[in-house]
Amino acid sequence: MQSKFPSEFLWGGATAANQLEGAYNEDGKGLSVQDVLPKGMLVPRTEAPTPDNMKLVGIDFYHRYKEDIKLFAEMGFKVFRLSIAWSRIYPNGDELTPNEKGLAFYDAVFDECIKYGIEPLVTLSHYEMPLHLSKTYDGWKNRKMITFYERYVRTVFERYHTKVKYWLTFNEINSILHEPFMSGGIYTPKDQLTRQELYQAIHHELVASALATKVGHEINPDMKIGCMVLAMPVYPLSPDPEDVLKALELDRSNLLFSDVHVRGEYPAYAKRLFREQGIVLDITDEDRKILTHTVDFISFSYYMSICQTANPQSTASKTNIFPGIKNPHLKESEWGWQIDPKGLRYVLNTLYDRYQKPLFIVENGLGAIDQLVKDEKGNFTVEDDYRISYLNDHLVQVSEAIEDGVEVMGYTTWGCIDLVSASTAELKKRYGFIYVDRHDDGTGSLERYRKKSFYWYQEVIRTNGNSLKLMEAYNG
Repeated sequence: MQSKFPSEFLWGGATAANQLEGAYNEDGKGLSVQDVLPKGMLVPRTEAPTPDNMKLVGIDFYHRYKEDIKLFAEMGFKVFRLSIAWSRIYPNGDELTPNEKGLAFYDAVFDECIKYGIEPLVTLSHYEMPLHLSKTYDGWKNRKMITFYERYVRTVFERYHTKVKYWLTFNEINSILHEPFMSGGIYTPKDQLTRQELYQAIHHELVASALATKVGHEINPDMKIGCMVLAMPVYPLSPDPEDVLKALELDRSNLLFSDVHVRGEYPAYAKRLFREQGIVLDITDEDRKILTHTVDFISFSYYMSICQTANPQSTASKTNIFPGIKNPHLKESEWGWQIDPKGLRYVLNTLYDRYQKPLFIVENGLGAIDQLVKDEKGNFTVEDDYRISYLNDHLVQVSEAIEDGVEVMGYTTWGCIDLVSASTAELKKRYGFIYVDRHDDGTGSLERYRKKSFYWYQEVIRTNGNSLKLMEAYNG
């Protein structure tokens, strides 16, 4: 196909510290909320890490980052999205001085990226709040968290502002609605958390995010700071107006977060929601001033779409984090995630129409069970044509959105190297272009092998999208 991608388009891949670094207790690192989620986000937390928590070792990126970044460079990455583990910098989260060994580690990682001409795209908080802040302060329920977060972001901005241009404040910030412990470090059990407490915590986090934007722009005005949301378009299950309104209501529960980040104030529909649910937020005059520091761009994850209906007989099935109704017109992955490439074009257009801000797709990909085999030359690989088809179909829709006039900054596939799943804490749910020899029982050499998709993505980047094929293998 004729490429529609701009010449400066940022091709790359995305990861998170808690899913690949390992070394959970090395060089002064404190425990994070992820270290006590041995079976994924849906299992009750424990008081200490357990031996079967795959995230404690991850894929050992902490010791192998040079090897991995070299592989990313071989693919031609222009950008690498990673997160800083907050508890490497402030082990408990409420200290006054940072951990120098943690800071030095990320210096080394960023230097390695820069050596190959790869722009780091850094998430400040990616589901890895220091456990001490969760247990002692109940996470974002407590207004003191704003101070702790500001101290942390000021430290890393001042340290890395000449090395990192692109920053994200919180990963999938809207996920706090459904996973308050993993996303917001809220230690109060979910079934005991009131809507008042939840939305007050959300407010604290939104203020902290805007404060990070303010601080970052003060330290280096050339830095680009974005929000990051979980994008999941909501279709009405039928043309019944009641279904359409239900879909709008669910969609707005997500749009609330980007609305505040981009517009600097709460939208009118949120005020009605708060009024009808008896929610009275503690919003100070200073909060309102801080919220006016809006983001430079909007980034998002996209894996699937969902449907919504007013029919009480329809049963919602949990897909990813957000509950929704499955679409009868779509196929699904091995994990039940429905595959909707055109939904990505829909998301890009609706967000750009709404905000007229640059957009960055920072997560998209297919989790699947891969089989390591030998090719005709005797080299280990994975014949992952299913992943190639999935990514091709989504990227074709990105090119269509660009043709529609949407300003898209870049695209980073999720789990560009196999890593531990956040939702299930499994390694058999693989997303990467690079196979990592590690398994759910803890066995494996941790050796890295290039999959077939490695060379496919290498060619996509080399041709700036010209090698994509105008096909849709999953949902023709």
